[in-house]
Amino acid sequence: MTKETINEEPTNNGNEDTAAAAKFTELVDAVHHNALVALRTYYDDVQGQVLNHEVYGPIFIYQVKDAAEDSYVCGFFMRELIEMFQTNDKPDQWMASFFVELMKTKGGKLLPKSPESEDEAKALIDEVLIPQCLAAVHEEFPDTAHAGLGWNEEHGPVFEAGFPAIVEGNNTCAFPIHILMMQMLLNRDPADLILQGLYHIQEGHELNG
Repeated sequence: MTKETINEEPTNNGNEDTAAAAKFTELVDAVHHNALVALRTYYDDVQGQVLNHEVYGPIFIYQVKDAAEDSYVCGFFMRELIEMFQTNDKPDQWMASFFVELMKTKGGKLLPKSPESEDEAKALIDEVLIPQCLAAVHEEFPDTAHAGLGWNEEHGPVFEAGFPAIVEGNNTCAFPIHILMMQMLLNRDPADLILQGLYHIQEGHELNG
């Protein structure tokens, strides 16, 4: 357990901290409720829970069942749900789309087991994550994009993808491996982030001339 130094001097921040914590809890509850409502637009049997991750903060986990009573589970980050509810006029379709993909696997699909050791994590990255991302980039952009591993001073190992033909401005996007791994552990396709990044680069290049 981490030891904390307790300041015994009177502070005026106590009430402010309590109010901020209460407001944050209220926000988490509202996001969780809105997501349940969105999914119940499409599915009759929906259950959800919120997990607090030490790095990523609140993670929202939802389980839906199909007509065969098979269970499918998918996770979402708080930031992306808030953004989706604020900017997308059909957030229910967006959320349901992930379960449509999962339900292509008949018999149910629960969250994958997290690696329990460094060796297991490395094997998952080398044998599943990287090949899956490479295949997606090469399939979507067969002749124009490059992809592979890189290193970032701040984030460590990253997956990079870009367009060598674009010589002016930004031509590469990079995502930390730990974020892509987390996507996979939430039953999300990590390659989606990379493809979105590549399309964003393309659009930006076209807009710039």
